[in-house]
Amino acid sequence: MMFHRLFMIVLISVFVSHTAFGHFGFVTDDNAAAPSDMCATFVTIHGYKCHEYEVTTDDGYILSVQRIPEGQVGGSGQNRQPVLLQHGILVDGVTWVMNSAEQSLPMILADSGFDVWIANTRGTRYSLRHLNLHPYNGDYWNWSWDDLVAHDLPTVVNLVYEQSGQKIHYVGHSLGTLIALASFSQGKQVDKIKSAALLSPIAYLSHMTTALGVVMARSFLGEITTIFGLAEFNPTSAPVSIFIKSLCAQRGINCYDFLTALTGKNCCLNASTIDVFLKNEPQPTSTKNFVHLAQTVRDGILRKYDYGGIINNLAHYGEAQPPQYNLGNIPRDLPLFLSYGGQDALSNTKDVETLLDLLKYHDVGNLHVQYVKDFAHADFIIGTTAKDIVFNQIVTFFRNQH
Repeated sequence: MMFHRLFMIVLISVFVSHTAFGHFGFVTDDNAAAPSDMCATFVTIHGYKCHEYEVTTDDGYILSVQRIPEGQVGGSGQNRQPVLLQHGILVDGVTWVMNSAEQSLPMILADSGFDVWIANTRGTRYSLRHLNLHPYNGDYWNWSWDDLVAHDLPTVVNLVYEQSGQKIHYVGHSLGTLIALASFSQGKQVDKIKSAALLSPIAYLSHMTTALGVVMARSFLGEITTIFGLAEFNPTSAPVSIFIKSLCAQRGINCYDFLTALTGKNCCLNASTIDVFLKNEPQPTSTKNFVHLAQTVRDGILRKYDYGGIINNLAHYGEAQPPQYNLGNIPRDLPLFLSYGGQDALSNTKDVETLLDLLKYHDVGNLHVQYVKDFAHADFIIGTTAKDIVFNQIVTFFRNQH
């Protein structure tokens, strides 16, 4: 409880202080073209090789990708199976390597004989550049998770596939699961994906039990972009900090325990990991992305961004309503591993059950489901017991795919 309160105290101080901008490591105008320091800061210091890549999406976003080609144990050599890790919202690829090397999934995978790749979504500090747009330009932030499905995911998958020459094991957390499921439902990327492990899967959000999350979702369905006058949702900016503080002031919301208020009661985080988190996260995303997620909460169905009204949707889609992602269309022979927690207030068990119901016709041998009673949202990435409970299961799952 003490570190949860510390988390909120420091987070609030960040929200109301512009001086914290640099502390969180966001790329500013002066070094927007600077290469990632992720390898040096988080990987090579543990004795692992790490390579930096840049790849450009077909809509002009320049993405940073890190590669850990081999481990310190488990041998080296060619033909190591590639694994791509995709983070969730308001964080970046660093979230995978915040714990010790012995507890971090990328290093565990590398030591288990895999070729590990870490993605960084557009708008996060290592993927802030664009061929023509600057992050200070509102047009840069005119995207939602639809665009991550259509542009970011295929671009990074193609990079890994071309560099490795092999099909890819995929690991997604939170929003990283949503974009994968949406893509697979359209029959995309499945020719390059060998299997997928989905942690805290997000597809449906109607049963969120977090009071803060529900209030945020309702707020984003209003005229939030008009209120902010901003296309970028940056937690370090003054307008966003005012917005969040106003939510925390509402009855029934206790932001002194912010992490629990948002994600559920994580069982297994330690103070040192929280310190690393506070030095590196949160990361910006687009306001439009949050609005799209809020639409999912409201509508209870998974579909593309609703532009609000028949005329606008007709202009974008040629249809009065946004097209739906039918997760029942995910190829039945695609090996899937889903792990979800009983304390997760975002990836609520009822919503996961809705997802599992859509996968009920999946090939029996290709659907593996793990339920972890005590885990909440963050436990699946930075929990001290995640290695023994979840990560080792992922390694076994990947090794069993032929």
